[in-house]
Amino acid sequence: MDKSAKDFLFDLLSTPSPTGFEMPGQRKWAAYAGQFADSVDCDAYGSTWAELAGNGKSEVKLMLEAHADEIGFMVKHISSEGFVYIDRIGGSDYGTARGRKVIFQGDKGEVKGIIGNTAIHIRDRSGGEKAPEVHELYVDVGASNPKDVAKLGLRVGNPGVYADGPEDFGDGLIVGRALDNRIGGFIIAEVLKRLKKHRSKLACSVIAVNAVQEEIGGYGAKMVTHRLFPSVALCLDVTHATDSPGIDKAKHGAVKLGGGPSVTHGTCCHPNVIHRLLKVAEKESITIQHESSSRYSGTDTDDIFCVREGVPSALISLPLRYMHSVVEMVDLKDVEKVIALMTAFALSIKASDAFGHRL
Repeated sequence: MDKSAKDFLFDLLSTPSPTGFEMPGQRKWAAYAGQFADSVDCDAYGSTWAELAGNGKSEVKLMLEAHADEIGFMVKHISSEGFVYIDRIGGSDYGTARGRKVIFQGDKGEVKGIIGNTAIHIRDRSGGEKAPEVHELYVDVGASNPKDVAKLGLRVGNPGVYADGPEDFGDGLIVGRALDNRIGGFIIAEVLKRLKKHRSKLACSVIAVNAVQEEIGGYGAKMVTHRLFPSVALCLDVTHATDSPGIDKAKHGAVKLGGGPSVTHGTCCHPNVIHRLLKVAEKESITIQHESSSRYSGTDTDDIFCVREGVPSALISLPLRYMHSVVEMVDLKDVEKVIALMTAFALSIKASDAFGHRL
């Protein structure tokens, strides 16, 4: 990964973009991806796409989709003492929230806060202790009353995220919050970058889509797919790396960090698209991991494949440890393999390709 790409990735990961409030990150993504596209646009709720035309030999329209939003919190109540009570945005793990720093996106700019953590010396731990419920968490923003909070530009409804940013870790790893799934937005932008260099070999048109509101139900993907209605779609998200202690692989499957992209089989994933992906991976010597989806995938793919008359779709997943925490971890070798796989898939499309079933 070159320096400019790494700088963009870290900037994107550091930009708060909780569900429903994604535009700060979307504008940065559009500025970067737009360098490798013919056009960039967004819809009413902020899903953003960059389109690259091929050499015109195929009418196939390929959509590469990731989601732009991250989990977070929202101001629910401000007490008479100036403490801020919060609710979850998406699946935030409030069990690990005490003692963490947060940043609210206030009306006057960023507001720093600390989720209160009463000292272990004076907590009542008789009869054991469990993590507080989300409504029991409070944030100290350095205020003494609601007026002080208002002066900071903070009110009920303002969103916030943990303050932890990305950092290099170990040998070729990255750790931080929001890797789920802004790393996906980075990857599809890098795919566009490579495809632009090989445009003469690219028969189809490609639309890279960074969709909003995945963490609360895939609404952005549903809206943008209905609008763009691609011929075929590759959805990119993260998946649980199950190679850390305490995870039952019989329940959650076997996925290893550094083991390469994971391909999901079943439900929303069309067998013809999966077959092409596996052929491409074999040709490019890309090791593939496998997952099953017997009912639903839990990703935007569930909301893409069933739009209008149906969009033949596949789900590619990047292995990630410690999902929905501030120490989410990915291996850059996996990132590179996902970029290579999606790029090769796009270049494999020919004029005669049709991915839907035929009798």
